[in-house]
Amino acid sequence: MPIPYFSQWESPELVAAIVTGAMSAADDPRWADSGAVSAREYEFWSWRACGMACLRMMLAHRGQEVPPSVELAKECERFGGYVRHETGVHGLIYAPFLGWAADRFGIDGEVRIDFGLSELRNLVAQGHQVMASVHKSIREPKSEPPRKGGHLVLVTGVTESGLVMNNPSGTGPHGQQDAYVDDEDFARFYALRGMVFGRAG
Repeated sequence: MPIPYFSQWESPELVAAIVTGAMSAADDPRWADSGAVSAREYEFWSWRACGMACLRMMLAHRGQEVPPSVELAKECERFGGYVRHETGVHGLIYAPFLGWAADRFGIDGEVRIDFGLSELRNLVAQGHQVMASVHKSIREPKSEPPRKGGHLVLVTGVTESGLVMNNPSGTGPHGQQDAYVDDEDFARFYALRGMVFGRAG
């Protein structure tokens, strides 16, 4: 069964304009659906909500209630999954996030580091879902990222030569839900870490 898709912005069709700077996230007409108290609060969290979007996808796939993204982010922050600093937040911090997700939603996961691509592929092929740390520019898989990691995608499937993922900051009809990336391309963006979740249903 396809994994439902949630963008980290409320209007998936506007993501290309937001990430290129053509429009501000605060101008997303559906910002209030996020649970934010203001457009500015929405803008702040939307750029940091890739993990919350992945969580929402897993909740929907399991048939559970799906809370709004900013409500989730602020609750996760209270449990240590995000830590504020002068200009933003540190996070998503995996261990406290996983503890909160298990207690709050009954979703069990584990942190993986030095998490090779072959191991990731094997677990996804067995039916596990993986939040993998990649560079955000994976939305353009043939590009050369400046570094690896910093953005979470939900890997949902494998093929003989690549991976299928739901990308919370993906753009266009083929870059968001069930986006395909060759193994060779994925490896350039992949930071060899992430979180593995048990098989749903």
